[in-house]
Amino acid sequence: MNYETIDVKCYSGYKVNEHPVSFTFQERNREVSKIVDRWYEGGLKTDQPALDYFKIHTRDGEEFILRYNSLFDAWGILIKELPAMETKP
Repeated sequence: MNYETIDVKCYSGYKVNEHPVSFTFQERNREVSKIVDRWYEGGLKTDQPALDYFKIHTRDGEEFILRYNSLFDAWGILIKELPAMETKP
């Protein structure tokens, strides 16, 4: 899975960067309307950074998966790869 670095504006409540509020992707600002799912990975082992994932819907009806890497204070967006085109002999 490939992630592209993006700029994200967050809500910070009981912790910094608690959840995304809006983000810029492909030179367009998108507002988060709903967090559909949220999960965590890593952080228990010293060789794995803590990663927070958010499956979100935007106000325009788009769906994205955002990832926050707290070690580097960096956000990324999952880039969906298109299926390879089959060629006929």
